[in-house]
Amino acid sequence: MKDSVLSIAFNPAGIELDPKKGLSRQLYLALRQRVLDGRLNGGSRLPASRDMAGALGISRNSVMRAYDQLYAEGFIEGRVGDGTYVAQLPEKALPLKKLSTNLSTGFSTGLSPGLSTKQSGIPVITSSKVIHSTALSRVATHALDLPPSGVPRAFRVGVPAFDLFPFEVWSKLQAAFWRKPELQHLCYGDPAGDERLRALIAAYLRTSRGLSCTAEQILITSGAQQGISLCAQLLVEPGEGVAVENPGYRAAAYAFAIAGANVQGVAVDQDGMDCSALAHLNNCRLAYVTPSHQYPSGVTMSLARRLELLAWAERTEGWIVEDDYDGEYRYSGAPLAPLAALDRSGRVIYVGTFGKVAFPALRLGYLVLPKGLIEPFARRRSLDMRHSEVGTQAVMAEFMAAGHFQRHIRRMRRAALSRRDVLLANWPQRLAEVGAMPGIAAGLHVAVPVASLAREQQLLAQARAVDVEINGLSSYWLQDSSEPVDNRAGLVLGFAAVPEVEIKAALERLGKVWNGSR
Repeated sequence: MKDSVLSIAFNPAGIELDPKKGLSRQLYLALRQRVLDGRLNGGSRLPASRDMAGALGISRNSVMRAYDQLYAEGFIEGRVGDGTYVAQLPEKALPLKKLSTNLSTGFSTGLSPGLSTKQSGIPVITSSKVIHSTALSRVATHALDLPPSGVPRAFRVGVPAFDLFPFEVWSKLQAAFWRKPELQHLCYGDPAGDERLRALIAAYLRTSRGLSCTAEQILITSGAQQGISLCAQLLVEPGEGVAVENPGYRAAAYAFAIAGANVQGVAVDQDGMDCSALAHLNNCRLAYVTPSHQYPSGVTMSLARRLELLAWAERTEGWIVEDDYDGEYRYSGAPLAPLAALDRSGRVIYVGTFGKVAFPALRLGYLVLPKGLIEPFARRRSLDMRHSEVGTQAVMAEFMAAGHFQRHIRRMRRAALSRRDVLLANWPQRLAEVGAMPGIAAGLHVAVPVASLAREQQLLAQARAVDVEINGLSSYWLQDSSEPVDNRAGLVLGFAAVPEVEIKAALERLGKVWNGSR
């Protein structure tokens, strides 16, 4: 399947013609050169001859003569009733070593015969060789793989049931906003975000999480990751320790590492992060945790651990970054109060996102900040983004105010529960060197233990062979972890991304290929 080419009109700016020489020849040469070196891609639209003549200040006849020669040589083509376009020239059809410049018109082009725009002969100089920067070296050391793209498959992690999102409602709200937007929305706005949306988020958190906060404490971000990065930039000095869950969300750990922190992994057990270990960490005054549903183990931090962590932050005058990425999904029992709701000394920064309720591409998240951090965080964000994209925020505010958001959350929770039940009911039994499927009381994913790293990798390869997407638990550990590699093995499955019928079909394929490997 050929890649589709976007038709973009060509701007003749930059073409300089000498009136003392043949104008049609110069224009012909300029356009031909741009086609050959890739500046004019196949499918690019050329201006009409009259428009080209007007832009260059030459006669239309000069333009038409140049176009006629390009037509004759196959560089451009006409489309009836649509205009003139650069022809599609397959690379394999172009002579790479020799290109005749002896044209029927007698023009002497002087063009380089090399058609490739890859410039393979030019040495590649990386930014780290040009700029000696510690920050650049940290980025190179802490690079993450790109997230999976394309239509979600079973069992992609981190993706909600966005096939159930009410796009018709959303599109109507968006159309209504842009049909006649208020002029104030078209100016530079508050870097903290849309005032109405911040008020609605605060009201939602007060009722759904028991979190006592005001609109002034809300800072809108482009997803949870930007919120975490802001914490890394403003709360950590280079060389200071930052405690992160291990295994855990490596994108958060890397954000702190790139800011210069000494990232230190802390073990996770059935009650969450082992908070007693914090006292033994060197120069550590910040902890990043996912207490509602630990990522990726799935455990919930116990109340005793939450209180212990809060006491540590108050005692050390440190900070806790609480990432409540999928806190809307609780299937049994009352959820424990977030750390931010228990905080009495202003040491917790609460990170929330709409990506796990709506869809990740929305890029809409928020921070709930202690009052002393509101202004510096807003100022720092304004240096990265003068203010947020207004349309999405305004539409989300209306989406919430009209009651659509709360109804959608209920629908998403029911769908996730149903999809979880299909996973639990159809999970392959008696798999060699694979532990039992644990209960799933919250969240959108589950981690299943595996006896060894070799067995984990075998299971993952077999899953890929039958078009099933599963993450290895071993990939969530920090690289310098002291835990034996076989103790890090497991399977991490997201169960909300696809409908029940696809989950069941994927589990049938897994059962056949995995049971056949025993």
